[in-house]
Amino acid sequence: MDIYVAGAAAAFTVDVIVYPLDTLKTRYQSQDYLGAYAPGSKNKALGVRGLYQGIGIVVLATLPAAGVFFSTYEKAKTSFAKVLPAPEALVHSSASAVAEMASCLVLAPAEVVKQNAQMLQRGAGGGGDGNAPQGSTSLRAIRQLAGPGAARRFFSGYTALVARNLPFTGLQFPIFEHVRSAAAFVTTPSDVVKTRMMIMAGTEQQNKGPSERQGSWVVTRQIFRERGARGFFRGALFRSSWTALGSSLYLGSYDMAKLWLRRDKPGVDESEFL
Repeated sequence: MDIYVAGAAAAFTVDVIVYPLDTLKTRYQSQDYLGAYAPGSKNKALGVRGLYQGIGIVVLATLPAAGVFFSTYEKAKTSFAKVLPAPEALVHSSASAVAEMASCLVLAPAEVVKQNAQMLQRGAGGGGDGNAPQGSTSLRAIRQLAGPGAARRFFSGYTALVARNLPFTGLQFPIFEHVRSAAAFVTTPSDVVKTRMMIMAGTEQQNKGPSERQGSWVVTRQIFRERGARGFFRGALFRSSWTALGSSLYLGSYDMAKLWLRRDKPGVDESEFL
C-alpha cells in the first residue's frame, strides 16, 4: 500500500508542475497546429489559460496508473532478481518494462482524452463563451470520443505509447540521473506518432462517413511525407525539458513519499531519513 500511495503522490506532483509544457508539446506535434494556431489567429498556442486543458482526466488516471507501475515494478524487480543471473541494471530495466506495459493499460485512454482536450479551442462547440460550464475540456473530449467504436478510439496509440515509454523507462530507472533528457529526445519520434494517432481518434467522430483506421506505420509515413525527418522531432525541446524536470520530481517524490509513509513502522532504519 505504501508503494501505491507513494507512486500516486509522485505522479500528482509531476502532473501539476510540468503539465503546461506537455500541452505545448502536444500542440506543436499535432497535424493541424499550423491551421489552429497560425500567426494572427485568435487561438494562442502559448495562451496561459489553455495550458491546463485536460488535466482533470490526467490526475484521475495517473494516480492509479502510477500505483500500478510502482507496485508491478517492485514485485517484478524482486522476482527477476531471484531468477535471473543478470546485472542489477538489467534487472531494473526488465522490471520497469513489465511495469510500463501494465500501467499503459490504465494510462492510454486518459492520454487519448488528455491530448484531444489539449487541442480543443475554448468556447468552440459550446455556443460561445469558453467560461461556460460546458467548457470542461476533459468532458468535451470524452463526448467527442464517445459513440460506436469508442473502445477502439480510447486505446488508439497504445502500442505507440508503449514503444515510446519502454526505452525511456528502461534507461531512466538504472541511470536516470545521466540520460533522462537524452532518452526523452531519442524517443520523440514515437511520441509524435502517438500524439497524432490519439488526436485523430478524437476527430474521427466529427468526420462524416466511415473512416479508415490508421495504424502506427501509416501515421509514420504520413508524418514523413508532410515534413520529412524533422517532423518526427517536433516538440522535442518541450518534451526533453519537461521530462528532465519531471523525472527528477517523479522519482525524488516517490522515494520521499515512500520513506515518509514508513517512518513510524517497526524495522525501518532511521538513518534512511537523514
